[in-house]
Amino acid sequence: MILKIAVIGEFKSNNSTHVKLNSALEDFSVIKNCKIEYNWIDTNLLEENPSKMLKDYHGIWSAPGSPFNSLKGALNAIEYARNNDVPHLGTCAGFQHSVVEIAKDMLGYEAAQHEEYNPESSELFINKLVCSLAGKTMQVNIKEGTKAFEFYGASMASEDYYCNFGINPDFLHKLVHPTLMFSGIDQENEIRILELTDKKFFMATLFVPQSKSTRENPHPIIGGFIDAVCDKASV
Repeated sequence: MILKIAVIGEFKSNNSTHVKLNSALEDFSVIKNCKIEYNWIDTNLLEENPSKMLKDYHGIWSAPGSPFNSLKGALNAIEYARNNDVPHLGTCAGFQHSVVEIAKDMLGYEAAQHEEYNPESSELFINKLVCSLAGKTMQVNIKEGTKAFEFYGASMASEDYYCNFGINPDFLHKLVHPTLMFSGIDQENEIRILELTDKKFFMATLFVPQSKSTRENPHPIIGGFIDAVCDKASV
């Protein structure tokens, strides 16, 4: 079986999270004994008619490493995954973009923005963290009864962060929907994992799971994503 995964963003060889993302997918190709073809897709190419670019992919990974060339393109890819129930994993910037897309397209806050792209916006669902998480390793508490808990099989995990942006606490009260679940929080009750419960797989993490994933000790969230991609490819 060949699994086709679109990675949303512009690859930079000097970005360790990009290199580790590629390595994680290559490791899972061996672990799952299947061929994984992955392509990084420039966000500019997704500004118009994203389905044309994405229709042949079985999974979509919204990458870390923003700002990308086009926030609109990044959001279009997430919206495509959500509307078509294509397995979607967002990590770091992919988490941030997922929050903006959900706020904008699912919850109806059409002006929802990300401070890194539009710092003057009055609708900053994502803003700069008071204290950067870049280079930190922190504990995440996993909520029972969620997909995240199913994957980890534990109520706590230790994860690596590379981010300077996160959910703006002033807008948290607007991120409410019956299918939107915050399944991972840190010791200060800051959201670190979100998932959509009505999708086969739609998850985003502010941390970077690929940084800890190895062939010998693969990350459970990436494993869950690949399993969902396999299911999609089998249909």
